Amino acid sequence: MRVIAGKFKSRKLEAPAGMQTRPTSDRLRETLFNVVAPLVADSVWLDLFAGSGAIGIEALSRGARSVYFVESASAAARTIRKNLHTLGINEGAEVIERDAGVALRMLDSQAVACDFVFLDPPYRKMGDYEQVLGFLSQSQLLAPESQVIAEHDKHFDPGDEFNSLRRHRTLRQGDAVLSFYRR
Repeated sequence: MRVIAGKFKSRKLEAPAGMQTRPTSDRLRETLFNVVAPLVADSVWLDLFAGSGAIGIEALSRGARSVYFVESASAAARTIRKNLHTLGINEGAEVIERDAGVALRMLDSQAVACDFVFLDPPYRKMGDYEQVLGFLSQSQLLAPESQVIAEHDKHFDPGDEFNSLRRHRTLRQGDAVLSFYRR
């Protein structure tokens, strides 16, 4: 696994050991960032179920101002911190080692506003999509122009609409799908 583009281009990233995390493939990350590229500079990201931190690190590499990495598994959170340290990222990154629901409420209460929210819960935890998308649709974490991007298995559809949040685009690549939502 490597950083695709930007100031950390081609630098290697570690992934957490074991089968509990499923890193987003380099190809799917490249597709995602080709779509959002014009909007990444100086943006704020929330990388939920962050795993290795590859999505957020890619955003930082391409000029994002800051990224909140949310990961509840201690081993994965350690991997994110190690990847950030190895790349020399000392500013603009915060690792929140908490359950996604707890972290969302905490960030919402701190009036954090994100331009992008990326979520990729373990596929076996399909209820997390509804919980997170439902919360985001009513939170202050999203501005009117914010985008929420959900990675999911091609055999699972998280839904088209969550209150004010509506899916406006879908990209399929192999077994994975990216669903893009906005208000």
